[in-house]
Amino acid sequence: MGTAFGTFGELLQGALPEEDGDFLVTLPVARWTMATFRPSRPGDAPGEIEVRPAHKTKALRLARMVADLATSRPGSPRGGLLTVSSVIPEGKGLASSSADLVATARAVGRALGVAMPPARIERLLSRIEPTDGVLYPAIVAFHHRSVRLRAVLGSLPAMAVVGIDEGGSVDTVDFNRIPKPFTAADRHAYAALLERLADAVRRQDLAEVGRISTRSALMNQALRHKKALGPMTAICREVGGLGVAVGHSGTTLGILLDATDPAYTRRVTAAARACAELSGEGPAGGSVAVYRTLSFGNVPGGAGSSVLPVTGAVAGSC
Repeated sequence: MGTAFGTFGELLQGALPEEDGDFLVTLPVARWTMATFRPSRPGDAPGEIEVRPAHKTKALRLARMVADLATSRPGSPRGGLLTVSSVIPEGKGLASSSADLVATARAVGRALGVAMPPARIERLLSRIEPTDGVLYPAIVAFHHRSVRLRAVLGSLPAMAVVGIDEGGSVDTVDFNRIPKPFTAADRHAYAALLERLADAVRRQDLAEVGRISTRSALMNQALRHKKALGPMTAICREVGGLGVAVGHSGTTLGILLDATDPAYTRRVTAAARACAELSGEGPAGGSVAVYRTLSFGNVPGGAGSSVLPVTGAVAGSC
């Protein structure tokens, strides 16, 4: 068995002023994918790996790649059954595909005795599609197109995300083929935001995290416009939220709230009510979901993240 968490979009996503500069910063949430792999038993007829449900073709491809790493050992099974179960909605910018793949790599690797450290998983995933950084138990800066870790930023106190979905779905591979309209100034602005975010995570400054996340959502409008961003930002201000987070390559938007705030219950109730009105919740409308972010203890490298130093800053607010 293998598991992986999803994300609520990203705290920050853009491009830096360097080669292979496309990056994102994860926002892990308590939504999960679980994969199980049952290898063929000795004496079974030789067979292929099968996957359930059948549309999880990327997970199937990865399972075959991991199995290929094990076939050099005598007696290694040639087939098996991969089952992928997830509560993460697909095509919404919540890292559902990344979670499927990471959980699959872990499950098949454990079943076949193939070690699956993060670097090996990254190499395998890079052959399939751009991938989120959900294989690391932390908030990380991640180069999603080349599938490599940039920096472990650390962990934050628990937050809630009151989220809505604008509808439809986005294919990760197709989205990442779109030319990015970012100027040199935009790239330097993203670098400054990344520095600020790394510092905010070190200081556990949720207000600053919210400001940066909101700014990133606004800058992303040039790439994937979200019509509800303006109203969501207004709701955030009205309820005293930290900021707005979005699935930069997806369809979701959410309001960040400090789960340790004494006024949390009042704020989350007000935010959910306002978001329901905005999304038209009901038989003909969308729905509102409340997500809980994940906090991680003893995160290695959190205080000494390797974000490259740059100059300049961009202000943002809820």
